Amino acid sequence: MAVWLRRRNDTAKDEVLAITGQLATLAEATIGEARQVALNARRTLHRRKVAGSGQTRRALAEIDRVAGLLEQVVAQTRTRLGGEVPDGSTRVVSLHDPDARPIRKGRLGRPVEFGYKAQIADNADGLVIDHTVAVGNPPDAPMLAPAISRIKARFGRAPKSVTADRGYGETSVDDAVGDLGVKTVAIPRRGKTSPTRTKAQRDRGFVRLVKWRTGSEARISCLKRDYLWRRTLFDSLEGTQTWCGWGVLAHNSIKVAALTADRHGEPGRRATVRRQGGTDPPTTSTEPAAVA
Repeated sequence: MAVWLRRRNDTAKDEVLAITGQLATLAEATIGEARQVALNARRTLHRRKVAGSGQTRRALAEIDRVAGLLEQVVAQTRTRLGGEVPDGSTRVVSLHDPDARPIRKGRLGRPVEFGYKAQIADNADGLVIDHTVAVGNPPDAPMLAPAISRIKARFGRAPKSVTADRGYGETSVDDAVGDLGVKTVAIPRRGKTSPTRTKAQRDRGFVRLVKWRTGSEARISCLKRDYLWRRTLFDSLEGTQTWCGWGVLAHNSIKVAALTADRHGEPGRRATVRRQGGTDPPTTSTEPAAVA
Protein backbone atom coordinates (compact mmCIF):
# COMPACT_ATOMS: atom_id res chain seq x y z
CA MET A 1 0.00 0.00 0.00
CA ALA A 2 2.84 2.39 0.82
CA VAL A 3 4.43 1.77 -2.59
CA TRP A 4 1.20 2.45 -4.46
CA LEU A 5 0.45 5.59 -2.43
CA ARG A 6 3.79 7.11 -3.42
CA ARG A 7 2.63 7.24 -7.01
CA ARG A 8 -0.06 9.82 -6.15
CA ASN A 9 -2.40 9.18 -9.06
CA ASP A 10 -5.94 7.84 -9.51
CA THR A 11 -4.69 4.37 -10.38
CA ALA A 12 -2.76 4.21 -7.12
CA LYS A 13 -5.85 5.21 -5.13
CA ASP A 14 -7.94 2.55 -6.84
CA GLU A 15 -5.29 -0.08 -6.12
CA VAL A 16 -5.13 0.94 -2.44
CA LEU A 17 -8.91 0.64 -2.16
CA ALA A 18 -8.74 -2.82 -3.75
CA ILE A 19 -6.05 -3.91 -1.27
CA THR A 20 -8.11 -2.49 1.59
CA GLY A 21 -11.09 -4.56 0.46
CA GLN A 22 -8.91 -7.70 0.38
CA LEU A 23 -7.72 -6.95 3.93
CA ALA A 24 -11.33 -6.58 5.07
CA THR A 25 -12.15 -9.98 3.56
CA LEU A 26 -9.15 -11.55 5.33
CA ALA A 27 -10.22 -9.92 8.58
CA GLU A 28 -13.73 -11.39 8.27
CA ALA A 29 -12.27 -14.87 7.76
CA THR A 30 -9.94 -14.40 10.74
CA ILE A 31 -12.80 -13.24 12.96
CA GLY A 32 -14.78 -16.39 12.09
CA GLU A 33 -11.81 -18.62 12.88
CA ALA A 34 -11.13 -16.84 16.19
CA ARG A 35 -14.75 -17.12 17.29
CA GLN A 36 -14.74 -20.82 16.39
CA VAL A 37 -11.60 -21.35 18.49
CA ALA A 38 -13.26 -19.62 21.45
CA LEU A 39 -16.44 -21.66 20.98
CA ASN A 40 -14.51 -24.96 20.88
CA ALA A 41 -12.56 -23.97 24.00
CA ARG A 42 -15.75 -23.22 25.92
CA ARG A 43 -17.34 -26.49 24.77
CA THR A 44 -14.29 -28.41 25.97
CA LEU A 45 -14.37 -26.72 29.36
CA HIS A 46 -18.10 -27.40 29.64
CA ARG A 47 -17.68 -31.05 28.65
CA ARG A 48 -14.96 -31.52 31.26
CA LYS A 49 -17.07 -29.64 33.78
CA VAL A 50 -14.26 -27.29 34.73
CA ALA A 51 -14.23 -23.49 34.84
CA GLY A 52 -10.73 -23.21 33.43
CA SER A 53 -7.86 -21.15 34.78
CA GLY A 54 -8.01 -17.39 35.12
CA GLN A 55 -5.57 -17.06 32.24
CA THR A 56 -7.82 -19.15 29.99
CA ARG A 57 -10.90 -17.13 30.85
CA ARG A 58 -9.05 -13.89 30.20
CA ALA A 59 -7.81 -15.19 26.85
CA LEU A 60 -11.35 -16.13 25.77
CA ALA A 61 -12.67 -12.75 26.88
CA GLU A 62 -9.90 -11.02 24.93
CA ILE A 63 -10.78 -13.01 21.79
CA ASP A 64 -14.40 -11.88 22.09
CA ARG A 65 -13.36 -8.25 22.68
CA VAL A 66 -10.96 -8.02 19.76
CA ALA A 67 -13.29 -9.93 17.44
CA GLY A 68 -16.09 -7.48 18.21
CA LEU A 69 -13.82 -4.51 17.52
CA LEU A 70 -12.59 -6.06 14.27
CA GLU A 71 -16.17 -6.59 13.14
CA GLN A 72 -16.78 -2.87 13.63
CA VAL A 73 -13.56 -2.03 11.75
CA VAL A 74 -14.63 -4.24 8.84
CA ALA A 75 -18.05 -2.54 8.78
CA GLN A 76 -16.32 0.86 8.74
CA THR A 77 -14.08 -0.30 5.88
CA ARG A 78 -17.04 -1.49 3.84
CA THR A 79 -18.74 1.85 4.42
CA ARG A 80 -15.64 3.71 3.27
CA LEU A 81 -15.25 1.52 0.18
CA GLY A 82 -18.89 2.29 -0.62
CA GLY A 83 -18.01 5.97 -0.91
CA GLU A 84 -19.33 7.09 2.47
CA VAL A 85 -17.46 8.34 5.53
CA PRO A 86 -17.98 6.37 8.78
CA ASP A 87 -19.42 8.26 11.72
CA GLY A 88 -16.47 9.76 13.61
CA SER A 89 -18.27 9.74 16.99
CA THR A 90 -18.39 5.92 17.04
CA ARG A 91 -15.49 5.08 14.73
CA VAL A 92 -12.88 2.66 16.08
CA VAL A 93 -9.35 3.82 15.27
CA SER A 94 -7.34 1.63 17.67
CA LEU A 95 -7.72 -1.96 18.88
CA HIS A 96 -5.64 -1.11 21.95
CA ASP A 97 -7.66 1.99 22.83
CA PRO A 98 -11.21 1.56 21.50
CA ASP A 99 -12.40 4.75 23.21
CA ALA A 100 -10.09 6.95 21.10
CA ARG A 101 -11.75 8.89 18.28
CA PRO A 102 -10.63 10.91 15.24
CA ILE A 103 -10.70 14.64 16.03
CA ARG A 104 -10.38 17.26 13.31
CA LYS A 105 -8.69 20.39 14.68
CA GLY A 106 -7.81 22.12 11.41
CA ARG A 107 -4.04 22.24 11.90
CA LEU A 108 -2.02 22.32 8.69
CA GLY A 109 0.50 19.70 9.74
CA ARG A 110 -2.00 17.41 11.48
CA PRO A 111 -5.55 18.16 10.32
CA VAL A 112 -6.86 15.02 12.07
CA GLU A 113 -5.62 13.66 15.39
CA PHE A 114 -6.69 10.57 17.31
CA GLY A 115 -7.47 10.58 21.00
CA TYR A 116 -9.68 12.49 23.43
CA LYS A 117 -10.83 16.04 24.01
CA ALA A 118 -9.71 17.75 27.22
CA GLN A 119 -10.92 21.00 28.80
CA ILE A 120 -9.09 22.90 31.53
CA ALA A 121 -10.00 25.89 33.67
CA ASP A 122 -7.28 27.86 35.45
CA ASN A 123 -7.33 30.88 37.74
CA ALA A 124 -5.24 34.04 37.93
CA ASP A 125 -2.53 32.24 39.93
CA GLY A 126 -2.06 29.76 37.09
CA LEU A 127 -3.54 26.81 38.98
CA VAL A 128 -5.71 24.33 37.11
CA ILE A 129 -8.94 24.36 39.12
CA ASP A 130 -10.97 22.04 36.90
CA HIS A 131 -10.31 19.66 34.03
CA THR A 132 -12.27 17.07 32.08
CA VAL A 133 -11.47 14.46 29.45
CA ALA A 134 -14.24 13.45 27.03
CA VAL A 135 -14.62 10.88 24.27
CA GLY A 136 -14.60 12.25 20.74
CA ASN A 137 -15.03 15.91 19.93
CA PRO A 138 -18.12 17.20 21.79
CA PRO A 139 -19.08 20.88 21.29
CA ASP A 140 -17.41 23.36 23.62
CA ALA A 141 -20.40 25.44 24.71
CA PRO A 142 -22.32 22.84 26.79
CA MET A 143 -19.14 22.01 28.75
CA LEU A 144 -18.71 25.42 30.38
CA ALA A 145 -21.60 25.61 32.84
CA PRO A 146 -20.87 22.16 34.34
CA ALA A 147 -17.23 23.20 34.83
CA ILE A 148 -18.24 26.39 36.68
CA SER A 149 -20.71 24.37 38.75
CA ARG A 150 -17.93 21.98 39.82
CA ILE A 151 -15.65 24.91 40.67
CA LYS A 152 -18.41 26.50 42.76
CA ALA A 153 -19.03 23.24 44.64
CA ARG A 154 -15.31 22.70 45.17
CA PHE A 155 -14.43 26.17 46.49
CA GLY A 156 -17.73 27.30 47.96
CA ARG A 157 -18.17 30.22 45.58
CA ALA A 158 -18.29 30.97 41.88
CA PRO A 159 -15.52 33.04 40.28
CA LYS A 160 -16.33 36.71 39.81
CA SER A 161 -15.31 36.60 36.14
CA VAL A 162 -15.19 33.88 33.51
CA THR A 163 -13.67 34.08 30.05
CA ALA A 164 -13.27 31.53 27.28
CA ASP A 165 -12.69 31.39 23.52
CA ARG A 166 -15.27 31.87 20.78
CA GLY A 167 -16.25 28.21 20.81
CA TYR A 168 -18.19 28.94 24.01
CA GLY A 169 -19.74 32.16 22.71
CA GLU A 170 -23.50 31.62 22.97
CA THR A 171 -26.24 33.53 24.76
CA SER A 172 -27.41 30.38 26.54
CA VAL A 173 -23.90 29.86 27.91
CA ASP A 174 -23.70 33.42 29.26
CA ASP A 175 -27.10 32.98 30.93
CA ALA A 176 -26.24 29.58 32.44
CA VAL A 177 -22.92 30.83 33.84
CA GLY A 178 -24.58 33.99 35.16
CA ASP A 179 -27.20 31.90 36.97
CA LEU A 180 -24.36 30.17 38.82
CA GLY A 181 -23.25 33.48 40.35
CA VAL A 182 -20.64 34.70 37.88
CA LYS A 183 -20.87 38.49 37.63
CA THR A 184 -18.79 39.06 34.49
CA VAL A 185 -18.76 36.76 31.46
CA ALA A 186 -16.29 37.75 28.73
CA ILE A 187 -16.73 35.33 25.84
CA PRO A 188 -16.52 36.72 22.28
CA ARG A 189 -19.30 35.67 19.92
CA ARG A 190 -18.74 33.91 16.62
CA GLY A 191 -19.65 35.57 13.34
CA LYS A 192 -21.06 39.05 12.86
CA THR A 193 -22.40 40.62 16.05
CA SER A 194 -25.07 43.25 16.65
CA PRO A 195 -24.05 46.85 17.38
CA THR A 196 -24.96 46.38 21.05
CA ARG A 197 -22.86 43.24 21.35
CA THR A 198 -19.98 44.81 19.46
CA LYS A 199 -19.96 47.72 21.88
CA ALA A 200 -19.99 45.34 24.85
CA GLN A 201 -17.05 43.38 23.43
CA ARG A 202 -15.05 46.58 23.00
CA ASP A 203 -15.45 47.49 26.65
CA ARG A 204 -12.11 47.88 28.42
CA GLY A 205 -12.88 45.24 31.05
CA PHE A 206 -14.09 42.76 28.43
CA VAL A 207 -10.97 43.28 26.32
CA ARG A 208 -8.72 42.92 29.38
CA LEU A 209 -10.24 39.56 30.29
CA VAL A 210 -10.05 38.29 26.71
CA LYS A 211 -6.37 39.24 26.50
CA TRP A 212 -5.74 37.50 29.82
CA ARG A 213 -7.38 34.35 28.49
CA THR A 214 -5.17 34.48 25.41
CA GLY A 215 -2.15 34.51 27.68
CA SER A 216 -3.49 31.58 29.68
CA GLU A 217 -3.43 29.45 26.50
CA ALA A 218 0.17 28.73 27.47
CA ARG A 219 -1.24 26.52 30.23
CA ILE A 220 -2.27 23.96 27.61
CA SER A 221 1.16 24.00 25.99
CA CYS A 222 2.77 23.63 29.40
CA LEU A 223 0.63 20.61 30.28
CA LYS A 224 1.39 19.00 26.92
CA ARG A 225 5.11 19.71 26.99
CA ASP A 226 6.09 19.39 30.66
CA TYR A 227 3.36 17.17 32.14
CA LEU A 228 2.90 14.65 29.32
CA TRP A 229 -0.61 15.59 28.22
CA ARG A 230 0.46 15.27 24.60
CA ARG A 231 0.30 11.46 24.60
CA THR A 232 -1.21 9.18 27.22
CA LEU A 233 0.43 5.83 27.94
CA PHE A 234 -2.78 4.45 29.49
CA ASP A 235 -5.50 2.93 27.32
CA SER A 236 -9.25 3.69 27.52
CA LEU A 237 -11.07 6.79 28.69
CA GLU A 238 -10.57 5.91 32.35
CA GLY A 239 -6.84 5.43 31.83
CA THR A 240 -6.53 8.75 30.00
CA GLN A 241 -8.44 10.53 32.76
CA THR A 242 -6.05 9.05 35.32
CA TRP A 243 -3.01 10.04 33.24
CA CYS A 244 -4.21 13.64 32.85
CA GLY A 245 -5.19 13.85 36.52
CA TRP A 246 -1.66 12.97 37.61
CA GLY A 247 -0.32 15.62 35.24
CA VAL A 248 -2.57 18.29 36.76
CA LEU A 249 -1.56 17.20 40.28
CA ALA A 250 2.14 17.54 39.42
CA HIS A 251 1.58 20.92 37.73
CA ASN A 252 -0.41 22.34 40.65
CA SER A 253 2.03 21.01 43.25
CA ILE A 254 4.94 22.82 41.60
CA LYS A 255 2.87 25.97 41.10
CA VAL A 256 1.70 26.04 44.73
CA ALA A 257 5.27 25.53 45.94
CA ALA A 258 6.44 28.48 43.84
CA LEU A 259 3.57 30.71 45.03
CA THR A 260 4.25 29.77 48.66
CA ALA A 261 7.95 30.56 48.29
CA ASP A 262 7.10 33.90 46.68
CA ARG A 263 4.64 34.78 49.44
CA HIS A 264 7.16 34.06 52.19
CA GLY A 265 9.90 35.90 50.34
CA GLU A 266 12.38 33.04 50.17
CA PRO A 267 15.62 34.28 48.55
CA GLY A 268 16.41 33.03 45.09
CA ARG A 269 12.86 31.91 44.42
CA ARG A 270 10.99 35.13 43.77
CA ALA A 271 12.14 35.53 40.17
CA THR A 272 10.96 32.02 39.25
CA VAL A 273 7.26 32.84 39.68
CA ARG A 274 5.38 34.00 36.59
CA ARG A 275 2.19 35.49 37.97
CA GLN A 276 -0.83 36.59 36.00
CA GLY A 277 -2.49 38.49 38.84
CA GLY A 278 -3.94 37.69 42.26
CA THR A 279 -2.22 36.07 45.23
CA ASP A 280 -4.99 34.23 47.09
CA PRO A 281 -4.89 30.43 47.23
CA PRO A 282 -7.51 28.62 45.12
CA THR A 283 -9.80 27.94 48.06
CA THR A 284 -10.46 31.66 48.53
CA SER A 285 -9.68 33.07 45.09
CA THR A 286 -12.29 35.21 43.38
CA GLU A 287 -10.02 36.12 40.48
CA PRO A 288 -11.05 35.31 36.90
CA ALA A 289 -11.25 31.76 35.63
CA ALA A 290 -10.27 30.93 32.07
CA VAL A 291 -11.57 27.89 30.22
CA ALA A 292 -9.74 26.45 27.24
